[in-house]
Amino acid sequence: MNVFNLKSLIAAAALSLALAGSAFAAEKVNINTADAATLDRVLVNVGPSKAEAIVAYRKQHGPFRSAEQLAQVDGIGLKTVEKNREMIVIGGGLAPAKPAAAKAPAAAPKKR
Repeated sequence: MNVFNLKSLIAAAALSLALAGSAFAAEKVNINTADAATLDRVLVNVGPSKAEAIVAYRKQHGPFRSAEQLAQVDGIGLKTVEKNREMIVIGGGLAPAKPAAAKAPAAAPKKR
C-alpha cells in the first residue's frame, strides 16, 4: 500500500467518525420530561449530579419555560445552556434562542 492510499484511508476513516459523532449530537432532550439518566447522557457538561439537580429543580419550581431558565439550577451556567441549545427541547418544540423582537406591521401600499 503506498503512502497516498494510506492517507486516503485515514482521511475516510476520520470523516466517518466525524459524521457518526454529529449523528449522536443531533439527539434532543425535553428538559421538562426527561429523567436524570437521559439528561446526563444527552447534555454536554451535565453529569449525574447536575442531571439530578435539574430534575429536583423542575419538581420544586415547575416546568422550565425557556432554555435560559436552566441556568438557575445549581451547577448549570449560561455557557452550559449555550453548548446544549440545539439539544434542548421545551414542551413540543425547540427552546427559542432569544425572545423575538416584535416586528412593526408592514406598511400598507400607497394608493395612487
